[in-house]
Amino acid sequence: MAGSHPDNYPRGPQVVIESAEFIVSRSKLVDLNHSGINRVAEQIDKQIRSGLYSPHTWSEQPLHHLPPWPLDENLDIFSLESPARSTIDWIFLISLLNFSFWSALPSGERFAIEWLPPRSLDGNTRWEGYWALPAALNRALENGIPITDPNFYASQEDCPDDLIEKVFQPAEGCLETIPLLKERIRVMRQAGAILVEKYNGSFSGILAEWRQEHGPKATAGVLVAKITKIFDVFRDENTYQNRQVFFWKRAQILVAETWAAFYPPPDSIVPHPIFPLGVTELTMFADYRVPQILHHLGTIDYSPALALMLVNGENLPNGSEAEMSIRAAGILAVEAIKNKILHIRQHKPATNSLDSEVCSVLIDFFLWDLAKRVESTEGEEGSAKNPLLSPIHRTRSIWY
Repeated sequence: MAGSHPDNYPRGPQVVIESAEFIVSRSKLVDLNHSGINRVAEQIDKQIRSGLYSPHTWSEQPLHHLPPWPLDENLDIFSLESPARSTIDWIFLISLLNFSFWSALPSGERFAIEWLPPRSLDGNTRWEGYWALPAALNRALENGIPITDPNFYASQEDCPDDLIEKVFQPAEGCLETIPLLKERIRVMRQAGAILVEKYNGSFSGILAEWRQEHGPKATAGVLVAKITKIFDVFRDENTYQNRQVFFWKRAQILVAETWAAFYPPPDSIVPHPIFPLGVTELTMFADYRVPQILHHLGTIDYSPALALMLVNGENLPNGSEAEMSIRAAGILAVEAIKNKILHIRQHKPATNSLDSEVCSVLIDFFLWDLAKRVESTEGEEGSAKNPLLSPIHRTRSIWY
């Protein structure tokens, strides 16, 4: 849906938390399990304290596009000449297309991309789920297709539909193509056109305008609201019991991925070049994977009726009671985990600056990675091999 008129638009992700509270307080399908939340918070706190998980984990993924480091102090990071621009626009397109990769097919038959990353750790060349997206874009760049340049993908002449389809050509053995291809092409054209017409053909132009408008008060939350005002295709909103509710999954993950990509190295003492104030305003990214692992860990309880819907593989339409209840519960569970960790640290303070970087973004990243590990080691969700991992909720949409 298009969302509210920009003149009356919310100014930050606090509306996401308020929306989630409104939904969960009225839904009979979900509830938070506070004993599970406390237990998981203690476990995640230990992971962060031990250094096993940090903002630097993002850069360790072999498919992620890394910015040049150290950055040139004499060059504006948002200028057209900055070498950081390629990473910024890579992240923008990744976040723009980061939706609906779930499949009812088993591994080996579902959509996948064949590509060997130069920074490969294990020689893996086949990428499924979300990882097929960066693999496809990186493969195209390697083959000389400037697919992450908004000036290119906004142009139907330079970048026709059949070329985009070729970029997402599935690996051998796949029985399906990338889900929602036509919708992906549409959002690429729409968002690309806005960047070309108004922001010098780059997400860097939006970052520069955000910084210019707000100066030292240019927060991550303000940027999220700005993105959702500019782009209809990032306006992840709906109506619940006659009230407008906000989720903003991809807008928030766009900001969060930018934060993670440019997070200074462990040995650096310089502040974050884009988000010196951090990203503590952001919530978790309400998708289908993180609520699944939150339920598996005992932080969210589902009603018998909802559990049956998931086991039966029912399609839950975007905006349905069940779908919004699951997403809202995920948001509040992560907020509760974060607040519990912060409470723990009042009595046991962090030992260094990195250790103190506790936010919903980092918790979401951790839970998403954990969900993928559980899936790969314990079997597909809801399978005989792993009956305790409830299935994801099946919703096809461009929002997540």
